[in-house]
Amino acid sequence: MGNRTLRRSKRKLQRGRKQIDEPCTGKQRHEELSFHRDDGRHGSDDIPRRCTSYSAFRIYDVPVTEDRILTALRGVLDPELGGDIVELGMVQSVDADPDGSVTIGIALTIAACPMRDRIEQDVIRKVSALEGVTGVKVETRAMDAEQRSQLMAVARRRARDNAKPTNVSPLTRVVAVGSGKGGVGKSSVSVNLSLALADLGHRVGLLDADIWGFSIPRLIGTHARLSAGEDRLLIPVNVSGIQVVSTGLIVESEDTALMWRGLMLSKALEQFLNQVAWADDLGYLVIDLPPGTGDVQMALSRMLPQAELVVVTTPQIAARNVAARAANMARRSFLPLLGVIENMAGFTCEHGTTYDLFGKGGGQTLADDLGVPLIGQIPLDPLVVADGDAGLPIVRAHPESPAAAAFRDAAARLADAFPPAGDETCVGRIARILEDLEVPAR
Repeated sequence: MGNRTLRRSKRKLQRGRKQIDEPCTGKQRHEELSFHRDDGRHGSDDIPRRCTSYSAFRIYDVPVTEDRILTALRGVLDPELGGDIVELGMVQSVDADPDGSVTIGIALTIAACPMRDRIEQDVIRKVSALEGVTGVKVETRAMDAEQRSQLMAVARRRARDNAKPTNVSPLTRVVAVGSGKGGVGKSSVSVNLSLALADLGHRVGLLDADIWGFSIPRLIGTHARLSAGEDRLLIPVNVSGIQVVSTGLIVESEDTALMWRGLMLSKALEQFLNQVAWADDLGYLVIDLPPGTGDVQMALSRMLPQAELVVVTTPQIAARNVAARAANMARRSFLPLLGVIENMAGFTCEHGTTYDLFGKGGGQTLADDLGVPLIGQIPLDPLVVADGDAGLPIVRAHPESPAAAAFRDAAARLADAFPPAGDETCVGRIARILEDLEVPAR
């Protein structure tokens, strides 16, 4: 570089510094940036910049558009559902006036949504930060049934996309059996429903998720122990044609008490889903849930978002109300409800008279309130208790009994309304057509 060129460059640099050290307008700022950008010999980092005019950075006459508002609202998350309110379909309307005032309509899952205040505050904060907005008003209302269904579908898809893979095939229909309380016979329902589904020709697995209060081994009549294969995965015990997994197949004896805290319960469920060699062609995996709405239920919805819930209740009002809370928990956890099974529906004596010992109609009332079908009504039969204690489920020990017939009817309704996911694929439908035509599949 010659001396003349070097002196010229120094003079330019000095003029640039002088301009930057003075308060600038937007036009000056533009000129300064142009000067430093066009001068290939001096990078912008070589020159200390100072601009005391705030107006140099402002952008005037920015229109407040719906797109800009929706972009801002994507930063507002529903704390319970875990998605932004735009994706979840909670933003119902966006109105922006020329003076910069904005009105936003938000639909909440329920009118008394506990997250209402937080969502409103986040909406106001995000939209108020937009240039040109002079005021924000939020109008909230409750969603209708169709909107809630659409929202749950989105939330369920998000949960499925974010869930870690398990050893349960995504084509397996996962049926969780819950009641919200103990003593309604959900374990007996789980066992007999599983066997009835197997009798219909489906490949069935049965998971005892009642970690503390396991009873499936006793009810199904097995004293086997779980063992690990070469791949170190636990091999389910095959009992009466179904795959069975339970903590009762791990402990030393049936009387062993498990003194585990909530975290251990979730870990046990995770192990049963991730470290068990479940068959790839399982049509149904029936999961016997523990009473209540605690750790296992919440962990199941997180680990296995494909799960769906069958609610078991007795006709008694108290049991029905608790079962309704279990259904409410399921919906808040994005577990779809398949239906209701009413157990101990009535006792018929040897003379043919039926006595409603626990009331009447509780299952149908609960199903109507939840908007789901009543899948079955299982009569109160002493044989269910006696056969279960002997390890001989009634659908196999006394298939001619009214209770066994009721279990088979419930399984048939469940299979007809909710077939295995594999049967709903194109390949599954073609296979069924070929089977109906008695054409051997290749």
